[in-house]
Amino acid sequence: MTRDVRQEARILLAHPWGWIASGFGGGLSPWAPGTVGSAVAVMLFLICGALAWPWWAHLALLAGLFGLGVAASDWTCRALGVDDASAIVVDEWVGQWLTLAAGAATWPFGGEWSMLGFCVGGFLLFRIADILKPWPASLADRSLHGGFGAMFDDLLAALYSALALYLIGWALR
Repeated sequence: MTRDVRQEARILLAHPWGWIASGFGGGLSPWAPGTVGSAVAVMLFLICGALAWPWWAHLALLAGLFGLGVAASDWTCRALGVDDASAIVVDEWVGQWLTLAAGAATWPFGGEWSMLGFCVGGFLLFRIADILKPWPASLADRSLHGGFGAMFDDLLAALYSALALYLIGWALR
């Protein structure tokens, strides 16, 4: 099935839920929208100075964004008539932030290459987990539908990448 990105843009950008679900338009990329959404999430993580945030601030942001993402994704699924539309990338934002927040707890920062390695590593680990969807993310991807399904499978995949980045940081100390 070929995506009509212009039609998706007309629908999604006409409503606040569409803006949120599409990551403020990042999910409307005609090429690899999930990867684009993840890259935007990494940039926002750095721009917001999230490395310095306490764990509870990450948790609060992720819980709030997950809730908003479920509502926005549910609206988007109905508006586009697709169960888990490619344009939905708010789930990548949650997954990418969870990965980076968990990894930051152990990462041995010290210099720009360390920061670059952390960001690239976290980005790649999440993209791999999101694409491969190891169990139970694969089960959630097949079984859950609508906004919750679109969000939850990426949250489960992010747990794998978060654990991997955390352990890499621990091993590098």
